[in-house]
Amino acid sequence: MSTKSLFKKIFIASDHAGVELKRHLIERFSDLNFVDLGTHSGDSVDYPDYAKRLCEELEPHLPEACGVLICGSGQGMAMRANRYPFIRAALCWNTEVARLSREHNDANVLCMGARLMDNQTAEKILEVFLATQFSGGRHAGRVDKLRC
Repeated sequence: MSTKSLFKKIFIASDHAGVELKRHLIERFSDLNFVDLGTHSGDSVDYPDYAKRLCEELEPHLPEACGVLICGSGQGMAMRANRYPFIRAALCWNTEVARLSREHNDANVLCMGARLMDNQTAEKILEVFLATQFSGGRHAGRVDKLRC
């Protein structure tokens, strides 16, 4: 059974705290077109470097692609990613937040905290994020106001 995704390509990156969850998601959803941008070990790295790498790789592929960033809390990755005017990164800790971030905010980068959730929760969040469409309508004008 294939996983439902609205995106043709999914860029994914993590720091050392998120590397195991990143590996798990890539293996669990092997039918998806992931582009793994690192890190690939548990050696300490700086999360802003990986958020930057993902955002810069993602930009030419928007809106057909999305991103997934994982660090210990997810917050650092979200903060760095949201410095880019074409990124709408959403820190998600449950499926409801993931759904709303896509429906109402047209989020194009999912951020998760590996130290704050188990693999199954992360799987469900990712599934919802990838399958949920932006609802547009009254939300479109609000999303337009997010652009710098």
